[in-house]
Amino acid sequence: MKDLFDFCRFGDLRLNSRIVRTGLWESEREKSGNFTPEIYNRYENIAASGVGLIITELISLYPRDVFSKYSHTMQYNQFVREAKDLTDLVHVYDVPIFAQVGFVQYNKRTEQNMRVEDLSIEDIRKIQTDMVIAAQKIDYAGFDGIQIGLGNYYFLSRFINPNFNTRNDKYGGSTFNRLRIVLEIIKVIKDNTSLHINCRLNAFDGTTNGMTLDETIEVAKLLEKYGVDSIQITRPRSPQFFTRENKEENPLIEATERIMDNINIPVILGGGSTSQKQINDILNNSKIEFISMQRPFVADPSFLVDWQLEGDGASKCKTCNNCYWKKTSTCFINRAPILNVETNLTTDLE
Repeated sequence: MKDLFDFCRFGDLRLNSRIVRTGLWESEREKSGNFTPEIYNRYENIAASGVGLIITELISLYPRDVFSKYSHTMQYNQFVREAKDLTDLVHVYDVPIFAQVGFVQYNKRTEQNMRVEDLSIEDIRKIQTDMVIAAQKIDYAGFDGIQIGLGNYYFLSRFINPNFNTRNDKYGGSTFNRLRIVLEIIKVIKDNTSLHINCRLNAFDGTTNGMTLDETIEVAKLLEKYGVDSIQITRPRSPQFFTRENKEENPLIEATERIMDNINIPVILGGGSTSQKQINDILNNSKIEFISMQRPFVADPSFLVDWQLEGDGASKCKTCNNCYWKKTSTCFINRAPILNVETNLTTDLE
């Protein structure tokens, strides 16, 4: 039988469990972008908890992106040095860590939030160059891998989606052509870094003329062929997509299994899992090998320690989604109280 705390292989990496922590927003950084002690403490707690793989909060490719004020950014001068301190800290616990890189908008001088079809070849080369430079910084900083954001509604997910990409040149039309921008990025990263390349990919999107599961399978096969080492499956409009009355149901399981049937690299099931029993049921009643979690780590970065001790743990996350909507890396319900010095009374931040 499989267990979430199995030691296992993930490509060339050795994991201490089957749980992948995926980040989203970073609200504890300084305004300048610098890492704070709170960030290092949080990552150390996650690494020490028994997690298998850590994927960072979003690192925005561009400082003027719509999400850049809620995320890390690698444009500030000390990114590599401070990120190296972070990766060194995580590696003390024999846990690999990937840097999640993405962007939502492409802005060029006075042209803001440009559409896919409005990009010139020079613009495409600029995006590709920026991604490769980012990957080199990530490699220098000691990360084990990079996660390229091809899911949710990030820009590259729209670029590869026929509902948004109506180009009539070699970067539009067929599945291969729409994916060409990414495949060229992957080739250069593979040739110039030692990074494990993971792509976060929508299973389907539900938009008119958009990505179907069948086309996602074709995309996954192309990504594997051109050097991607693993894939994480997600869907647009997460996490509310998973906030359902039936917490045991995850509609991505069947889609993930179909993708797994067509490729030979590790595939991570994204989102929706909240209890130890639920995860082990998924592992033992499907082909799924790896499961990612985000909000439970926001509610309690160390929850896996309790799960190992109890053997039947459940997340403290109440799926209120405030961390998602308010774009924070801290929980609104499970906050530690602070001491009011003047009155010597405990004040609940909630």
